[in-house]
Amino acid sequence: MGRTAAWAVLVLVSAPVIGCERAPAPGAPVVSVSRNHCGEGWTRPHSGQQVLRVRNTGSLAATARLVDPSSGVIYAEVDQLGPGAERDMPVVLGRGEYAVRCLVEAHAPATGPAVRISDGPAAAAPAALPVTVNDLLGPLRQYQDHVAAGLEVLQRDVVELRDAVRSGSVESARRRWLTAHLDYERLGAAYGAFGERGDRINGLPHGLPGGVGDPEFTGFHRLELGLWRAEPRAGLAPVADGLVDDVASLRADFRQQRIDPLDLGLRGHEILEDALRFELTGESDMGSGSGLATARANLDGTRAVLDVLRPLLTTRYPGLSDMDRSLDRLGRELDAHRRPDGTWQSLADLSTRDRQRIDGAIGEALERLAPVAALCEPRRQP
Repeated sequence: MGRTAAWAVLVLVSAPVIGCERAPAPGAPVVSVSRNHCGEGWTRPHSGQQVLRVRNTGSLAATARLVDPSSGVIYAEVDQLGPGAERDMPVVLGRGEYAVRCLVEAHAPATGPAVRISDGPAAAAPAALPVTVNDLLGPLRQYQDHVAAGLEVLQRDVVELRDAVRSGSVESARRRWLTAHLDYERLGAAYGAFGERGDRINGLPHGLPGGVGDPEFTGFHRLELGLWRAEPRAGLAPVADGLVDDVASLRADFRQQRIDPLDLGLRGHEILEDALRFELTGESDMGSGSGLATARANLDGTRAVLDVLRPLLTTRYPGLSDMDRSLDRLGRELDAHRRPDGTWQSLADLSTRDRQRIDGAIGEALERLAPVAALCEPRRQP
C-alpha cells in the first residue's frame, strides 16, 4: 500500500506557546521551524521509530508538520510552538520522501527540503490527508439543515409543553417536557451558535447568585424543577411561555448564525463527553431522573455529526468501523433501561453492574471518537 493510501490517525503533539523545560530526546536531530529556515537540521534521516526535536527559531508562533511533499498527507504535527520553544515529534517512518512544513503565524506556509529514506520497510507511518475549510462547507450545510429541521420539531413540542403546563396536568406536562427536552439535546454540535439563547433554554443554575431561585434560571431545567416539585401552574406558566418565545426566536435567527467549521469534529466527541460529565453523574438532574434518556439523545446528536463527516472520515480514519460498533454498544446499553411504556429508569435505579456496563461503553466510545476532532480540524494548505 502506498503512502497516500495508508490512512491512519496522525500524531498530534501539543506544544507550549512559550518556552519548553522538557529535556530533548537523546540523539534526536533538532529541526528548525521558521519562515526562513524551515526544516533545516534533519541531515541523517532513517527508517523506523524515532523522534525529531522541533525548535521554533523564528519570532512568531508556528506549527510544524511532517508531510509527504507530493501528496500533502500529514504524518505528525506540533501545534502552536512559541518563539524559542522546542518539542519532540515522535514518528515511525518507512521508505519514501518526507519534508517539514512550517505554518508561521500571519504568513503563508513554507516547506523545507525534501528528505528521502531508501531503507527499511515499505509501509509508511500513520498519515492523514488534511481537511480544509472548503472540505467542511458541504458537511456544515448538511448539518445546518439538520438543525433547522430539529428546531422546527422542537418549536412544535415546546408549544405542546406550554399548553400542558397551562392546563394544570402535571403528568402530561412531565411527558411533554421530556419529549421537548430530548429534541433539544439532539442538536449538540450547534450549541456554540445558539449564544445566550442556549443558556436561557437549557442552562443550569450552577454559578447563578440565587441558585435555583435566581431569576436568570429559566428554560427546560427550571421547568423540570417545578414540574417534579409539583409547583403551582401559576408560577410555571410564565417559565413555559418564556421557553416558547426563546425557541421561536432561536429558530427564526438560526439561518443567520454560523457554526464554526472547527466545531463539527470537536462536538462529535464533546457531546458524549458532556453526557458523561453531566447526565451520567446526575449533575444536570433537577428532579426528572432522565439522565439515561438524555444521554441517549446525546448519542443521537453525536451520530448526526458523524453522518455529515463520514465522507471525510472514510478515507482518513481506519478505526471508523470500530467507532461505529462502540456507539452501537453504547446505544444498546442505554436502551436496555427504557421501559415498554417509553419511560426510563433513573440513575439511582441502576445496579452496580449496569452502571459499570454503561460507563465502560461510553468510555470506549469516547476513546474511539477522540481522533475525529484531530482528523477533521481544518488546516491551512500551501
